[in-house]
Amino acid sequence: MKQKATVLGGNLAKRVFHLVGMDNTGNIVLRKRLTREARMPYIAQLPPMLIGMAACGGAHDWARRCRAPGHTVKLIASQCVKPYVTSHQNDPADAEASCEAVTRPTMRCVPVKEVEQQDLQSLHRARERVVKARTA
Repeated sequence: MKQKATVLGGNLAKRVFHLVGMDNTGNIVLRKRLTREARMPYIAQLPPMLIGMAACGGAHDWARRCRAPGHTVKLIASQCVKPYVTSHQNDPADAEASCEAVTRPTMRCVPVKEVEQQDLQSLHRARERVVKARTA
């Protein structure tokens, strides 16, 4: 009997994404390499599950997309994912580390920002740079 994945860890890249799925016991039951175009159709057809990703600017957009079909998404700060990388740092190992890290009950997660929050943050950062350049 094949186990079903209950937790999915993802690695964000420019063109190719790696996904790793774990079951309830922590065994890896899924390893998938997807292109940018194939990622969302694949995730949309999966049953609702917990998805973990390392937090970055683009991760918020992917998290919003993954929440639409009913998945629970948790973004984890990169420095918190790094201790779970078991081998050399590469995309599949990072996806596996995200999958492992999101299952930890005490893991601190970054809240997913909405588009308006990211727009406002970019305005604040742009203003901060202008002020810094003017006072330099």
